[in-house]
Amino acid sequence: MSLVSPTMRAGVGSQIARRVSHRISAGDIRRWAIAVYWPEEPPMEFVAEDEALVAPEEFNPFAWHMAENEVHPAASAVSKNDPDRTEKQLGIDGPGLRFMLNGGMKAVYGERMRMGDVITSVVRLGPYTEREGRHGPMLISITVDTWTNQRGQHVKTVESTLIRY
Repeated sequence: MSLVSPTMRAGVGSQIARRVSHRISAGDIRRWAIAVYWPEEPPMEFVAEDEALVAPEEFNPFAWHMAENEVHPAASAVSKNDPDRTEKQLGIDGPGLRFMLNGGMKAVYGERMRMGDVITSVVRLGPYTEREGRHGPMLISITVDTWTNQRGQHVKTVESTLIRY
């Protein structure tokens, strides 16, 4: 018997959340670089040919505040510690497993974020995989967070893996 219900399978590709950053300022980039590289000096690679600051790849324009933050209405009532959180954020029933753990992340980078950019993040439910583990059946699910800038250019895609059993 599969842990993935027909409703869960139909939810693959559905949007879980959408965020839009404020316009990235020089101060945002500098603060991030100082925080990440402290006590070392940030590398000078953050200055582009046109003298506009270029953010480090790991820069997060959503770290302080967002201009927009859209989630499914069902998401607000879901605990961050609920193993069924992924599905409940879409308003569907999850597999009902008791335990979860972070299975890792994979990032693919595109265009660098620059001073003046506005970044849009769209998180979607990715594929499911089932395996048999030491403690019984395991469900591996992936969420895909795709970032684009105001020009529609790909900035970053992060695949996050969640293991439930």
